[in-house]
Amino acid sequence: MNVQFKKGVLEICVLALASREDRYGYELAVKISEKFELAVGSIYPLLNRLTQDGYFSTYLRESSEGPPRKYYRLTPEGAAYMRHLVLEWHDFTRAVNEIIEEGIR
Repeated sequence: MNVQFKKGVLEICVLALASREDRYGYELAVKISEKFELAVGSIYPLLNRLTQDGYFSTYLRESSEGPPRKYYRLTPEGAAYMRHLVLEWHDFTRAVNEIIEEGIR
């Protein structure tokens, strides 16, 4: 998949996955990698930015598989931001699909 496509959708994917339950960074990277190729390290700068912007809060939880894990919890502001992005995404993909259909007829 085109790198620019992935960069554009990574934020909405992270927010959507974290909207159902708190997640840790590696877990998010693995879930997203199940759908498209993703360098695990690319998720952490995004998580840091979203946390600094107030869309995530964080906490540590003990892990039976090693050191404590840093979990990301979507804040109410993050949930509102995610809903806004999802609406924009639906509008955008609908428009792109219409253009594609018009172009390949």
